[in-house]
Amino acid sequence: MNASIIRFIDTFAKAIKDDHAAVFAGAGLSIPAGFVNWRELLREIAEELNLDIKREHDLVAIAQYHLNERGNNRSRLNQLLLEEFTHNADITNNHKILASLPIPCFWTTNYDKLIERALTEADKIPDVKITQDSLSTNLRRRDAVVYKMHGDISMPEHAVITKDDYETYNEKRMLFSTALQGDLVSKTFLFVGFSFDDPNLEYVLSRIRVLLGTNQREHFCFFKKVSRDDFDTDIDYYYACVKQDLKVKDLRRYSIHALLVDSYSSITQILAAIQTKVYRSNIFISGTASNFSPRDFDESMDFTRHLSQSLATHGFKIISGFGQNVGSAVIDGVLQTIFLDKRRRMDDSLTLRPFPQIDTKNKEVTYKKYRAEMVKQSGIAIFIFGNKKHGDITVPAEGMLEEFEAALLNNVIPIPVGATGWVSEDLWNRVTQNFTDFYPDNPELREIVLTLGEHEGDLKKMVPRILRAVELLQKLFF
Repeated sequence: MNASIIRFIDTFAKAIKDDHAAVFAGAGLSIPAGFVNWRELLREIAEELNLDIKREHDLVAIAQYHLNERGNNRSRLNQLLLEEFTHNADITNNHKILASLPIPCFWTTNYDKLIERALTEADKIPDVKITQDSLSTNLRRRDAVVYKMHGDISMPEHAVITKDDYETYNEKRMLFSTALQGDLVSKTFLFVGFSFDDPNLEYVLSRIRVLLGTNQREHFCFFKKVSRDDFDTDIDYYYACVKQDLKVKDLRRYSIHALLVDSYSSITQILAAIQTKVYRSNIFISGTASNFSPRDFDESMDFTRHLSQSLATHGFKIISGFGQNVGSAVIDGVLQTIFLDKRRRMDDSLTLRPFPQIDTKNKEVTYKKYRAEMVKQSGIAIFIFGNKKHGDITVPAEGMLEEFEAALLNNVIPIPVGATGWVSEDLWNRVTQNFTDFYPDNPELREIVLTLGEHEGDLKKMVPRILRAVELLQKLFF
């Protein structure tokens, strides 16, 4: 990845963590799912008008010409939309990644339901805005708002598709433009699959530019770099290169920075890198202990407290299932950080998910799902101790093994602290024997992980090593 893309990943990941990120999805996001682009959508209509769709650039005009020829009867257009956008398409990887991220705001000109379906599959509640009237009501406990500024396939008769629709947009859907202006001023947008040929968006961007001048918020978009393979002649290729370069420069007027990628698959890789960066700032601490031998209780609790406090101080969010003894020390460490920094909020530093204590016949299944839900909210999982009482004897905590497997299943990087013994030591042996199966092949990281199994000395010496490993993993992708 080049420097501009790395900077974008850092910037947009920070915007997500600060709750200031938004996505604007164009047709290009849905095409890999099997939906058509505008040109293909209007191909038959163009042929009926004796026009060659390949030679036409004003596709909105094509839809309008059709409407004119039919005496303003748009039933054929409505039927066309229903036929093309109601089939049960598979959700793309890009949709899944975006839906998994804590992004509260999605805008789209697409008629399909892929964004809201992806959010639902990610166990989120989308509040979908299709008409102006829906803007005045809010869905309770929503996780994200999806603004469908050109309508939805459930209401094809109101879809924005003709010149008439665009010309009357500010009469019928002006509140969408107003809401979009507000979001573009206050949020960092990522435009995905968008060509920037939409007159409504151009109007909104121009208004913001006039009002804010050089104080516009920074936004980003993806463009596939022009390739010689896509053109029959050198002349056409060079012409496309010039046009793309001019478009990229023009977008800078609106503070939109174009990221040129060699292929569409690169977009998926970049989105995955953002996902990794966002979630690796969430640290899951897996641990439970009733027996600390050969360590003593005070040393073990002091280590756990110091570990959680150090992570919280460095801006990481801790997720914990409140394991025996370990959970209390984790909370205490985070609270010390919050009390010292009044600007910190509990929700930004700690998520506690205590296990239900009621014994039911489905307890094992419930606990397994519960563990998986906890783990997948993080990007790194630290494993400490790992034992419990079974009658009068101490046994390994099998729940930690389940959490380890859940981490691997959800691409969460494990950091077992072998020096704490029990299950953690078993896991440390496993990862150190097959290092590159679990980590990027980085010499410094390898050395740190190896030292986490040392039993000599105070456990607190492990904390700066763990912190350094976590910091390295923020930068390393594999």
